[in-house]
Amino acid sequence: MNYRQLGKTGFKVSELSLGTWQLGGVWGTGFNHTSAQQILEAAYEEGVNFFDTADVYEDGESEKALGVFLAKKGSSANIKVATKCGKRINPFINKNFNPEILRSHVEDSLKRLKVETIDLIQLHCPPTEVYYRPEIFGLFDRLKEEGKIQHLGVSVEKIEEGVKAIQFDNVTTVQIIYNVFRQRPNDYFFDMTHKKNVGIIARVPLASGLLSGKMTRETTFNSNDHRYGNRNGEWFDKGETFAGVPFETGLAAVEKLKEIFNGYDSLAQVALKWILLNHKISVIIPGASKLQHIQNNMRAGNIIKFSDEQLQATQDIYEHSIKPHIHDLW
Repeated sequence: MNYRQLGKTGFKVSELSLGTWQLGGVWGTGFNHTSAQQILEAAYEEGVNFFDTADVYEDGESEKALGVFLAKKGSSANIKVATKCGKRINPFINKNFNPEILRSHVEDSLKRLKVETIDLIQLHCPPTEVYYRPEIFGLFDRLKEEGKIQHLGVSVEKIEEGVKAIQFDNVTTVQIIYNVFRQRPNDYFFDMTHKKNVGIIARVPLASGLLSGKMTRETTFNSNDHRYGNRNGEWFDKGETFAGVPFETGLAAVEKLKEIFNGYDSLAQVALKWILLNHKISVIIPGASKLQHIQNNMRAGNIIKFSDEQLQATQDIYEHSIKPHIHDLW
């Protein structure tokens, strides 16, 4: 495992880490704590020292599972945990965001994680208007002074939200969707964050599994899975599902990628390695609902280098097949 610095947090984190939206089972099928502990342990054994979660993942069960894991490993393991707050606000609108509510959410996360200090707390894709409210960001300075958090980050839907967020000096990281099918952040945003020493956490690196190469037109999803019910943004931002790419368009592009990278162990490893080539990325957080996902994903860093021809062919697929559908939306 290789390690990179997570911006001005100063943390050295595994470049391939673990996102826990799927921890404990496939989306919408309930939470299995035994499976969760097995996956966390497997990731740790692979060298993962950074785990990303949120208070809304399986209604707090993901945080609880991490709390059990952290207690088992102890402080000597030097594990860093990032969680998120704000998504519990209902209705999820700007006027309902206030420091008191967010403080209570942070304190609830501290209890579920069984820690005294959260390494990295992130605002969880709040409405765009929230990024224009200094009092929201000021809260986290007070929480840091109180020892309840070490650092603040944001998870954003749109690049423009990230641009606004990093104007606040206490924002140390930005979590954003970035993958073979979502390349716009690399146009200018990563240059901005690099100059400010803001860490980048790349989420949805496999486009909700689309870039695993294992899906077909016959693939089905359970009714509680966002890949079933959110393809047009019915539940939350459309860009969170298949990175916003229309499903059949994505499948066609994946078939082209398979031809380019024929002979590699898995397309998922190729997709993760492609992200790792960008050294402005601090950490990638692929999810895992099975042990096999950990074993497969964590080997992406060992893939031999791609040829210039492969990289250009990959870029051509994006430019011609994907970019017209999504590039300017997020």
